[in-house]
Amino acid sequence: MPSLDEAVLDDPDELARRDSRETLRALATAGAQVREAVTLSTEGGIDRVAYGERPRSVVVAALGGSAVVADVLEMLAEPSSPVPVTVRRNLPLPGWVGSLDLVIAVSLSGRAEGPVAVAREAARRGAALLTVGAEDSPLAEVSHRARGVHIGVGHGRTSSRTSLWSLLTPVLMAGDGLGLIDVPQSVLPDVASRLDEQAEACRPSSESFVNPAKLIAVQLAETVPVVLGDGPLAGVAARRAATMLAQTARIPATWGELPDAASQVVACFDGPFTAGGGSGATGARQADIFADPFLDAPAQPKLGLMMLRDAPLQPPTPESDAARSLTEAVLGTARGAGARVIESTATAGHPVARLAELMALTDFASTYLALGFGVDPAVSPHVADLRDRTSDQ
Repeated sequence: MPSLDEAVLDDPDELARRDSRETLRALATAGAQVREAVTLSTEGGIDRVAYGERPRSVVVAALGGSAVVADVLEMLAEPSSPVPVTVRRNLPLPGWVGSLDLVIAVSLSGRAEGPVAVAREAARRGAALLTVGAEDSPLAEVSHRARGVHIGVGHGRTSSRTSLWSLLTPVLMAGDGLGLIDVPQSVLPDVASRLDEQAEACRPSSESFVNPAKLIAVQLAETVPVVLGDGPLAGVAARRAATMLAQTARIPATWGELPDAASQVVACFDGPFTAGGGSGATGARQADIFADPFLDAPAQPKLGLMMLRDAPLQPPTPESDAARSLTEAVLGTARGAGARVIESTATAGHPVARLAELMALTDFASTYLALGFGVDPAVSPHVADLRDRTSDQ
């Protein structure tokens, strides 16, 4: 079972030594990314997207670390967008996409095969294009040739996992300009400030007992994590958290969104990673505190439930009260089953600011978890090996 070196989390020098590509520092630039992206988007002509006219539909192509951009736009647009917003990771582009539609393709490097291929096909069909990624890249070239709008991501952005807001901000600005979502530019400074606050709270020099991200890392260690969001907004944050736990901390994690995921998660409480040990609630057994980890084999990890909660709706509605009751019921059942429960609730504010707070917290927590395990959060030998094996195919 993996063991977290808690002493490392309170040693900024050792954290820096293990963090070869300064992932923590890159995450701390999220607020600055928002401000820079606003400037780059304005200069790049974000107001010219789809020629300033509302499209018939919007297709967003993003994958890997950039995929959350599509998830965020889809979530924000779903309640009130007058046109459908759909997500595509790769070809084929839906057959109905044509000159009346907008295709948004996002790739930090501008070289991801899926978004580039989708952008090329969209250009061939005469669809309006918005691309976000590196300048002097295949994606930028496709956009320029099709007379689309390309927004660069600035300098020093090396990983899509740590450059989320350089990618997301232009898409939010375009979505608001076209009337698909309600994210006026006046909100973006507040989002940047919320991200700055999280970076300050989660800084390496902040000790574990007051640093919320380090606390989560310690609690998640030695667990099999499940991340739940208590609604659509927190659900996007939960999916991002599970991705970061896998790609950054190298911990396999599942995610879900209430109410749909309630039964499948609660069913896990009867499984081998809770006090029941696979015997169900009625046959629950407590861990033997006298067990010798060398003679009796190491203790198996516990189920860890990380519940990400949106700020309470004010004033509450019958629907929000019912959702809150379900969340409390799931948490109560989890505690009763012996799962390790971690909660984080967003502070009130604009939906994008609330989402930013939750995602920033779990981004930092995943990185601290990796560093505490002695894993470089930015370098994966097996990912590099996979790329080598598939590059010639």
